[in-house]
Amino acid sequence: MALFVIERNFAEQLALTKEDARLVQEINDDAGVHWLFSFLSADKKKTYCLYEASNAEAIREAAHRAGLPADVIVEVSEIRPEAFN
Repeated sequence: MALFVIERNFAEQLALTKEDARLVQEINDDAGVHWLFSFLSADKKKTYCLYEASNAEAIREAAHRAGLPADVIVEVSEIRPEAFN
């Protein structure tokens, strides 16, 4: 498993209900994708999400199936918050 950061643009337009979140979790489980945490940019226009997965394509497929944007997916070896300014 590797760590990946996803950048989602237009984060302020995403509104997930509890049912939506449950469905996303089911899709992630099916795709072998494990969400670790997310944070919002200061201007609230981008969300950065850290996932654990076997490859970027698994994340891309899970996001597509869930109807969520995955504008940029980058494999990371270490997490440094200053990289997301």
